[in-house]
Amino acid sequence: MAETISKQFTPYQAKPDEEYMNKNQLNHFRNILNNWKSDLSEEIDRTVHTMQDEVTMFADPNDRASQESDMTLELRNRDRERKLIKKIDETLRNIDNDEYGYCAGCGVEIGLKRLEARPTATLCIDCKTLDELRERQVAK
Repeated sequence: MAETISKQFTPYQAKPDEEYMNKNQLNHFRNILNNWKSDLSEEIDRTVHTMQDEVTMFADPNDRASQESDMTLELRNRDRERKLIKKIDETLRNIDNDEYGYCAGCGVEIGLKRLEARPTATLCIDCKTLDELRERQVAK
């Protein structure tokens, strides 16, 4: 899955009297996001170089079709990663603007565990659940 953070990180251990989204927490998430973005960028660059190096015209139409199918799938995955990088950049801007960690829907704290599971989250669990319910109702 494109949204998997490849490098493992040490989960943030909040102290009992620690203020939510303090400088240490913001730096923790900034590091996670920057590492994730770096990994995605490297993967995109690797794909570009691989596709340039491996362009082969096969005589067999089935081999050509298979190669084109593989390239299409690879490009689709890289496009998803490009969009994810854009979302990571938006999240980093939110950190810089002191808007990170709070729900865009209701303003409550999103929570450290949720943000470590999905660092680009902008909604708390309740608002995200309601959003998904609305999506399902509209799709019917």
